[in-house]
Amino acid sequence: MADLERIALFIDGANLYATAKSLGFDIDYKRLLKEFQSRGKLIRAFYYTALIEDQEYSSIRPLIDWLDYNGFAVVTKPTKEFVDALGRRKVKGNMDIELAVDAMEMADHLDHIVLFSGDGDFRSLVEAVQRKGVRVSVVSTNTTQPAMIADELRRQADEFIDLITLVPKIGRDPGERVQRYQDRRGSPVPAGTQFDPIEGQD
Repeated sequence: MADLERIALFIDGANLYATAKSLGFDIDYKRLLKEFQSRGKLIRAFYYTALIEDQEYSSIRPLIDWLDYNGFAVVTKPTKEFVDALGRRKVKGNMDIELAVDAMEMADHLDHIVLFSGDGDFRSLVEAVQRKGVRVSVVSTNTTQPAMIADELRRQADEFIDLITLVPKIGRDPGERVQRYQDRRGSPVPAGTQFDPIEGQD
């Protein structure tokens, strides 16, 4: 039997959240993990998101804790607050560099990288990883107006997977409006908790 393809997932949390929201569904991360475990030897599943550190309760914290205990390598950093030219308070939480560094470091140990993002800034990363002989699939969507995936990223990828085609495999049951994430310690997340990753802003 041929060796299983070594796969790693790199999930841009805010980007994937925005894409799923634009398609009108919620992601079941347990099912997502299972889906890609069935496609080869899943070496690692990275999830990147920024966190507002000074808030007593962050809406994404229960999801982060759940992912941490259930097979994902979670990479976070605190957001930076700034005031824009119009005096509006903005939050900056871009994880592109962290994701790119991890992908380059892991590339020598992988056959296939699956990037969950439509951000065109990742085009040069995809090209660099491909030069190392690694196949790259990009998961996003072009079924929305405007498309969530940058054209240059889609062209660079070896394979484009439209997120909408994965809905039957990784979508949450529509009847189950609130995901009850439970960590390994069995702590349930309060009903009604919203998981809103912070949008990265350049």
